[in-house]
Amino acid sequence: MEDYKYLFKVVLIGEAGVGKTCLVRRFTQGLFPPGQGATIGVDFMIKTVEIDGEKVKLQIWDTAGQERFRSITQSYYRSANSLILVYDVCCQASFDSLPTWIQEIETYASTKFCGYLVGNKTDKINDKEIPTHIGQQFADRYEMDFIETSAKEADNVDKLFYTIAKKLSKEAKQGELTSDDTTKFNTDNTTSISNCSGCLKF
Repeated sequence: MEDYKYLFKVVLIGEAGVGKTCLVRRFTQGLFPPGQGATIGVDFMIKTVEIDGEKVKLQIWDTAGQERFRSITQSYYRSANSLILVYDVCCQASFDSLPTWIQEIETYASTKFCGYLVGNKTDKINDKEIPTHIGQQFADRYEMDFIETSAKEADNVDKLFYTIAKKLSKEAKQGELTSDDTTKFNTDNTTSISNCSGCLKF
């Protein structure tokens, strides 16, 4: 069995078509899947990274954006150590829907977790509809970290996930995270974490 120090659950949410699956596959597999179909329900992938000399396993959950799957995906919010809310910088509608996703987070997520707002598809520079500063303002309003990415060009994708892993690992080392005895992926050499007390709070 693979040895690792921490296991963190990262959940991606946002409208269908914003590139959540492409972000996950770019990070975990190093590829960009052309013509990627819509996620059905929830899917997940795992990648182990090294943070300050220690192995950290990220369990990354990719949720469907379609309305008909919301009752399924909402159940994955509560145990998330980090929630990544993704929109398409070339689609105003995906940005306009962000307040609805924030409401879902407030309703279903743990009260303490690390939140990231991600504006994806920056490679389509000529089609960009949401300026960077507007995304940053929204993130600041809800005390979320913010980054713009391109899954296609692999721009800032590793940075996004490594930053989350480093932030959660730091919280764990400082004893500011509490163990979750219900996590099914816990092992004798693993510290499984449920809540991030120093991160986003609603």
